[in-house]
Amino acid sequence: MEQVALVTGASRGIGRAIAAELAAEGWAVCVNYLEQRAAAEDLVHRLRTDGCAAIAVQADVADRQAVRSMVRLAEAELGPVELLVNNAGISQYGLFQDTGDELWDRLLAVNLTGARNAAMAVLPHMLAEKRGCIINISSIWGLRGASCEVAYACSKAGIVGLTRSLALELAPSGIRVNCVAPGCIETDMMRTLGEETRAMLVEETPLGRLGTPEDIAHAVAFLASDRASFITGQVLGAEGGFIV
Repeated sequence: MEQVALVTGASRGIGRAIAAELAAEGWAVCVNYLEQRAAAEDLVHRLRTDGCAAIAVQADVADRQAVRSMVRLAEAELGPVELLVNNAGISQYGLFQDTGDELWDRLLAVNLTGARNAAMAVLPHMLAEKRGCIINISSIWGLRGASCEVAYACSKAGIVGLTRSLALELAPSGIRVNCVAPGCIETDMMRTLGEETRAMLVEETPLGRLGTPEDIAHAVAFLASDRASFITGQVLGAEGGFIV
């Protein structure tokens, strides 16, 4: 039986690339989505056509009960989840003073509490088997901060703290927890910033280009593999030298 990976927020962008990469590496994949049902089902169809086991499951990661139900369905359809990739996230751009309570709470609920909810749901099996892997997706803005993206940066900084602390707590049980911090990646989220900002970010990136979702997927696949069996509690920056 194939090992099972759950990738949250996997209908498009970085999450979609991660799911495809893991499937190519031999994982059965549960593709989580919130609203993009057609995109998620299209990905699952493509993976199945390539001979990979995959399902699409709708769930709001901020809803702990919905996440529990998703994990139970993944276990029933594919098998126990042995790799969790916490990728689901939302962003905002605006002045700190203009960030209302509802937006602030939603950003933290999805980006940080969502990762907590998913980890809580998959850990019982991992702890029982004394093996497993959790990979959290943070951001360079969680490492250096970001003007006009305070709530987003705070949530992503929280992901780093979650990664390091959980890695220490779970290491005696043989469970590894790591984090990938993407830089400026060519996604829908990036395109909303406009061409002028995009060009500025390319100029500020030492490698002279934006990253691709596949660049992040490669990093995740490495951390999920046996080649990274002695790596835990680490934050791998995939950012073209942006914050060297």
